[in-house]
Amino acid sequence: MQRAFDRGAEDLGNIVHLEHVNTRVPDQRLATVFYISGLGLTRDPYMMTGTDNMWANAGRSQFHLPTGKPEVLRGVTGLVLPDRAALLRRLAAQREPLAGTDFDFREEADHVLVISPWGNRIRAHAPDKRFGPVSLGIAYVLFDVPRGTAEPIARFYREVMAAPASVEAGEEGKRARVLVGAEQFLLFEETDRAQPPFDGHHVAIYITNFSGPYRWLLERGLVSEESDQHQWRFEQIVDPADGRPLFAVQHEVRSMRHPFFNRHLVNRDPGQNNRNYAPEHEDWRWAMSSAG
Repeated sequence: MQRAFDRGAEDLGNIVHLEHVNTRVPDQRLATVFYISGLGLTRDPYMMTGTDNMWANAGRSQFHLPTGKPEVLRGVTGLVLPDRAALLRRLAAQREPLAGTDFDFREEADHVLVISPWGNRIRAHAPDKRFGPVSLGIAYVLFDVPRGTAEPIARFYREVMAAPASVEAGEEGKRARVLVGAEQFLLFEETDRAQPPFDGHHVAIYITNFSGPYRWLLERGLVSEESDQHQWRFEQIVDPADGRPLFAVQHEVRSMRHPFFNRHLVNRDPGQNNRNYAPEHEDWRWAMSSAG
């Protein structure tokens, strides 16, 4: 008997990859302690190797950390990390180096909640079928948004960005769920909590139809930056029905002709050190087998 396959489950939509989350940090040394020594990520050895910026690799995605006034994402970043026990040991070792900052962490049922020295929240998940065959990577970014915005935000991504988007039940109310890559999502959860003003942080995405969303946004005065041939930016998510502003977060939008698309990122095994070094085992394979 011929096996039946769900072909629709393989569809991505127009947005094919969530490449990085960018928040400014005032101190590169503390950023290294947190993102590299604590989380166990890998500093990109080829790009931004000076003291004014750092790109921290997490599987196929990155955190970009330019020096400047600290920016705090209004929500939480979902990060898949391979070894919860090792993560807890690394984080505990950073208590003293990060004393006097906002750094903290605690174990929750299905993740470790980690707070950066400047208040950015990260949920560190163990590899799980929810995240596909990924042992290391950025799985989602969840934004806290005002009541009544989840439905029109989902419409914006469906109608303007041509990305699959739906509305589901969240922890506090409705949540818009937008597919932005294989097992990667932008989530927008309604909350009554007051939010600080938008401070400039951004996410970077790659899209296949590069000109269509650009034209729609440009006609409405919503393109915030003409970066170069391969990239543009916008900040305001609006209701496509009436143009009503819903939520602000900068999107760095890149074409699939961008030189960085599918660039190989070096990922190390953070468990390797000078006492247990094993030749040829420095690299971490971010993707697991997906047999079946």
